[in-house]
Amino acid sequence: MSLLGKKFPGLLAGPMTPFFAAGVIVLYGVNSLQNALSNTAEFKNDPRNPNAKGGNSH
Repeated sequence: MSLLGKKFPGLLAGPMTPFFAAGVIVLYGVNSLQNALSNTAEFKNDPRNPNAKGGNSH
């Protein structure tokens, strides 16, 4: 006996493919934006910036 009962007879991955692709594109865009903003002049020396020069590294 399976944990979730009967196997669902419908398609799952096929209809969801555009949403998976959109999620990857959005995550890539957010990552690119964060990297660009963390290298601006205002935050270049911020101690919270993981790319900050100097400071205390763990």
